[in-house]
Amino acid sequence: MEVDLFDYELPEELIAQTPLADRTASRLLTLNKATGEVGHHQFEQLIDYVKAGDVLVLNDTRVIPARLFGVKRDTGAKAELLLLKQLEGDRWETLARPAKRLKVGTRIDFGPGPDDQEGAGLPQLTAVVEEEADMGGRIVRFEYNGIFNEILERLGSMPLPPYIKEQLSEKERYQTVYAKHEGSAAAPTAGLHFTKPFLDRLVDKGVKLAYITLHVGLGTFRPVSAERVEEHEMHEESYHVSAEAAGIINEARARGNRVIAVGTTSARTLETAAREHMQGGLLQPCRGSTSIFIYPGVELLMVDALLTNFHLPKSTLLMLISALAGRERILAAYREAVERKYRFFSFGDAMFIY
Repeated sequence: MEVDLFDYELPEELIAQTPLADRTASRLLTLNKATGEVGHHQFEQLIDYVKAGDVLVLNDTRVIPARLFGVKRDTGAKAELLLLKQLEGDRWETLARPAKRLKVGTRIDFGPGPDDQEGAGLPQLTAVVEEEADMGGRIVRFEYNGIFNEILERLGSMPLPPYIKEQLSEKERYQTVYAKHEGSAAAPTAGLHFTKPFLDRLVDKGVKLAYITLHVGLGTFRPVSAERVEEHEMHEESYHVSAEAAGIINEARARGNRVIAVGTTSARTLETAAREHMQGGLLQPCRGSTSIFIYPGVELLMVDALLTNFHLPKSTLLMLISALAGRERILAAYREAVERKYRFFSFGDAMFIY
């Protein structure tokens, strides 16, 4: 299957640069996966499309301020690291810029200390490049005094996608209101539309909430470089499904209610678990790493419906939702979204495929 089959035209002005002040003020496009019927609503009307007993599966990962700007110690040249995954101890998998100039042994310094403190002028954090990887990847080891997460909170910035040019005025706006477990290099953006009061309204209706964790990593930032879909390789990301979440999901399925994934990260976690951690038809608590790649022709075993944002042309995420609803229906819905000037990508509007 050609990757070009998942291309579409998107005017640049439809790429949302800033989040709305009110999370629930986004628009909502609905798509019936069986009929192709498209509807246009406000996000809070999602409550009309879910039923008592349905379960919303939400990814409670928390984004770390993973983008670091520093200088090479030997030359003073600017360098940038994007933290993707903690390996062990102080070793991290990162994306580096300019990668060609960051060879093994290079030391990158971040954040000179205040002049009025001990160690004035010394870097608060140093990264030593230990390994080179493909497409700008680098394994680095950090050196520092103190608590790493506190230093990162001071020095790091939110790793917004490259198509967002505006600065984010409030870090928490790139977190879901239920973000809990730190470890992601990007937000599970479908969840950004929820507020705590709206989640309470859903619960009052009888909708169940199940929280799982998938830490978003390298796959989010790497485009599909292969010409054919089947040749693309996904990067591994770590996930966890607790006993509580598995129980809520199993109960919903036993009742005949729907499992609704909030975001493609939740969908990938559920589909991994459905393939690797089912016993007697029941989902088991589990944790591990997944590199699952879902595209048309790959059957979804667990996800009945999906809340998501609008995705980049020719992206793996566009391929995933096409596996759920069909490529033609997805692209037709996207054309309608463009015509009606929906806001696209991370800070954009939402889509509910049911």
